[in-house]
Amino acid sequence: MKKKKFLTGRQILPEQITAETSLSELVDGSFLAYNAARLREACHLYVRKMLEPDVTVGVSLTGALTPAGLGMSSLIPLIEQGFIDWIISTGANLYHDAHFAIGHNLHVGSPFIDDRALRKEGVIRIYDVLFEYDVLLSTDEFFRTVIKGPEFQKGMATSEFHYLLGKYLSEREKALGIGKVSLLSAAYAAAVPIYSPSPGDSSIGMNIAREALVGNKLQIDISRDINETAAIVLNAKRKGKSAVWILGGGSPKNFLLQTEPHIQEILGIEDAGHDYFLQITDARPDTGGLSGATPSEAVSWGKVDPNMLPDAVVCYSDVSIALPVITAYALANHEPRERSRLYEKREALHEQLLSEFKRTQTGLQ
Repeated sequence: MKKKKFLTGRQILPEQITAETSLSELVDGSFLAYNAARLREACHLYVRKMLEPDVTVGVSLTGALTPAGLGMSSLIPLIEQGFIDWIISTGANLYHDAHFAIGHNLHVGSPFIDDRALRKEGVIRIYDVLFEYDVLLSTDEFFRTVIKGPEFQKGMATSEFHYLLGKYLSEREKALGIGKVSLLSAAYAAAVPIYSPSPGDSSIGMNIAREALVGNKLQIDISRDINETAAIVLNAKRKGKSAVWILGGGSPKNFLLQTEPHIQEILGIEDAGHDYFLQITDARPDTGGLSGATPSEAVSWGKVDPNMLPDAVVCYSDVSIALPVITAYALANHEPRERSRLYEKREALHEQLLSEFKRTQTGLQ
């Protein structure tokens, strides 16, 4: 009887894959072990629990995802279906996202090219993605021109900054007649707020710094970012559940997860951590790097609700493989959700956070 409790799992006896096998059938029927099984579990967690109506889904983006086309192929469809409520991204992903909207071309290449020859010919390489050096110069000029506008001459959260950028990129898409190719543009249309934890760590930040030398008044308010993201999570927990989907790791991962320690530890507001945790990563946990930190480790920080730890999946895979699979699976197996349009609710959510924080301070007096 004791050994039988270990043998209650599904029998490994998959049907043969045929020319008619759909992606959903492949995931459900053939992804039975190892990281294929974790990818199946990721699909199921996302579709069956994280996309419930009362769940707020936050996504973090790390690595060169947009240059590889994953913004337009995978993330835009999720945004348009209401499957992503808010985003934290590296500045680099957002910078390279802009190339497409202003009409530049990126090309499939090879990682085995002599980079000295590429430098001589004025070609930039991101592993096996190739594009002209002038694409960078043109994109830099676009950002510098845009941020000279009067609406940028103040301090603002990166959510407002990216929303305004998305508006201009959306206008460029329409003028060029190229359809929806920009993540920033799609987020603008759906009022999905996008934050960047290290706004200076990208070409966008460098162009802001350049314009500051000639009197531009744009200032990124990182404190507002921290409080806004915490307010989104607090509201999610007060009305339902909070889910985090981590693509890669790095600073965006921590910025997404630190919302709960900010609520509990720093602001003193009672809460229990995120409810659902899904990460796609190739980082190992034993090196001490944050990208490899497990959900159970996050529990010790108060980032993840310990009671919800079974609803946590880490899939050790390349994001460029796993993200399209999860996107396709979600689109095939879940109806569209009503868009939360959190960008338009930022002020109200910030006031809610402030109100709860003030109550904790009153209790300390």
